[in-house]
Amino acid sequence: MSDTIRNLPKRTDPILRVIPGPSDINANGHIFGGWVLGVMDQAGGIVAGRVSQGACATVAIEKMEFIAPILLRDIISVYATLERRGRTSMGIRIEVIATRERGQQEVKVTEGLFTFVALDEQHKPRPLPES
Repeated sequence: MSDTIRNLPKRTDPILRVIPGPSDINANGHIFGGWVLGVMDQAGGIVAGRVSQGACATVAIEKMEFIAPILLRDIISVYATLERRGRTSMGIRIEVIATRERGQQEVKVTEGLFTFVALDEQHKPRPLPES
């Protein structure tokens, strides 16, 4: 097993696992950054929906860092955890790991902190339920 796999921090199960397709690749042979952001937003939305017990919306990406490119044959695992909780909003830390070379290498490709707000039926912010 390579050092790349052993040195990764321990995580819970991924929220999403996806494989990018040929239509997701840019002229450099890497996956589009917008594709990655969309996948991260989906994973964050799953966690935010669980925390808010209802509808929520992405309102900000406070920090986003692309560390390494995603390649066409990578298997993408997206991890998302609640980092902070406010009255109506929550910060979800999202980390993306690419598995390469038939599972022999794992590479952290990006991470970011996404802010979601719980919404009521009129699409207005509402208080988060008690934890």
